[in-house]
Amino acid sequence: MAVLRSVNVGMPRDVRWQGRTVHTGIWKLPVDGPAVVRRLNLDGDGQGDLGGHGGEMRAVFVYQLGSYEHWQRFLGRDDFSYGQFGENFTVEGLPDDEVCVGDRYRIGTALFEVTQPRVTCYRVGIRTAEPRMPALLVQHHRPGFYFRVLEEGEVEAGDEIVKVADGPERMTVAEVDGLLYLPGHPRDRIERALRIPALSPGWQGSFRAMVSGPANGNAGLVEAAPPPAWSGFRPLRVTAVEPESNTITSIRLAGPVPAPLPGQFLTVRVRPGLVRSYSLSGPPDGTGYRISVKQEPHGAASTFLHTGLHPGDLLDVAAPRGTFVLRPAPTPVLLVSGGVGATPVLSMLHALATQRSDREVWWLQAARDGADRPFATEAATLLAELPHARSHIWFSRPGAGDRPGRDYDSAGRLTALEALGLPPDADAYLCGPAGFLTDVTTALVEAGVSANRIHTEVFGALSGLTPGISAAPARPPHVPTGEPGRGPEVSFARSGLAVPWPDEGESLLALAEACDVPVRWSCRIGVCHTCESGLLAGEVTYTTEPVDPPADGNVLICSALPRGPVVLDL
Repeated sequence: MAVLRSVNVGMPRDVRWQGRTVHTGIWKLPVDGPAVVRRLNLDGDGQGDLGGHGGEMRAVFVYQLGSYEHWQRFLGRDDFSYGQFGENFTVEGLPDDEVCVGDRYRIGTALFEVTQPRVTCYRVGIRTAEPRMPALLVQHHRPGFYFRVLEEGEVEAGDEIVKVADGPERMTVAEVDGLLYLPGHPRDRIERALRIPALSPGWQGSFRAMVSGPANGNAGLVEAAPPPAWSGFRPLRVTAVEPESNTITSIRLAGPVPAPLPGQFLTVRVRPGLVRSYSLSGPPDGTGYRISVKQEPHGAASTFLHTGLHPGDLLDVAAPRGTFVLRPAPTPVLLVSGGVGATPVLSMLHALATQRSDREVWWLQAARDGADRPFATEAATLLAELPHARSHIWFSRPGAGDRPGRDYDSAGRLTALEALGLPPDADAYLCGPAGFLTDVTTALVEAGVSANRIHTEVFGALSGLTPGISAAPARPPHVPTGEPGRGPEVSFARSGLAVPWPDEGESLLALAEACDVPVRWSCRIGVCHTCESGLLAGEVTYTTEPVDPPADGNVLICSALPRGPVVLDL
């Protein structure tokens, strides 16, 4: 007989961890007497990070006394108390390798349904004083699980747990957890999991990505792309250096070369310690590569590429990368850009024109004026080859010689979109400065385009993700404070920074944080893949082996150390 041994609640609090303040609801304490269970949680309970916890499908977290006993033996601990793993219900019985997603249970006067395993993060490591715990929970098949509340009611420690229905497909919590996080990912089992109606939408989305994505890495945890065509850098011959506008110059590199996906980028090494990434702007056909570079004020790399590079020179180039790529589909496609952001979507336009695509294609481009607008003639030629193409050009400050109806369609910013009659089922691809992406995404949604069909590519470093920790004031990436290291060079390509590895370096993630390079992470121990980043060149070793290896050409920076000079897509 399964029994509810403890009901635990707690409101989010701020705790100190590694010099930072973490907002977390993982501290739970037992309740004396009855507790009221509601649709989203228990009275007196709250979640600190609603992006990873809480909500209807994750209302009540359940953990087992049998797992407590396992961890006490494995870790040699005797200091655990109810709520130690952040659970609302501490239960005797209901082990993860027997309970199935979709099972329903009556406890007290409330009715519950199992929806998913727990997604572990670094905060369970803080609560248990064991940094390895996020990975151990997965490796030992003891994650715990979430209940959805089907009927609100009262529960109390000592209540019997009565099973009232079996989940379809009879897939246990431990098996579903392993399908996402452990190596293997058998397709037939994933497809079976997708047939469970009770499985939460987030897990369904991860499993759908694993079924449809390229077989490289874990597409359920990180957006996948095919492996890079080569590792490190190789020299390619410059065949042309051509101006495209008053600020943008294109550089053509000799082929034949492996064909990129339309929308990908190249990383170039201008000289040792000076590495930058630029979107491919030419046809993705393997005849050669073309990148288009904006001259940045005081930009060492862009200045050299504009003025110091000549036909016949060699340029060190890493293989095409990136997940901002045109996806095959019959639906309409919107190619939206601001300034030099036209480069990746122009590559997509080339691909559509080469295919003689019958998709409805919209070319929506913003520039300051006619002198600043790149690829005007090229885009018009490509659009003329497509049977269902439309174009609309915005100039924010038209020049004296710019004529409406000839050079541009609207004066102002690219945000007034509702009057265009955009197809609501379109897939939109946006590239431009961060503010442009924010404003245009909002405008597209207001115009009726579904938010989950909007794909964006941002210039420079990606936004950081530090769950539970307030974002620090933005600072440009910089050399870390203190004595410089004496180790191999670590280059952050998007951030334009190269620094020596510190003598006591903990991980590539820790070094990036010390340099204020924006990073994304959650578990910090090689299980969640949130920190997975492109390893453009070099080799790494791991302080803790990842639970599931990253994609070819990528690295989990949370537990990686450089074995020599490395270049990261950060």
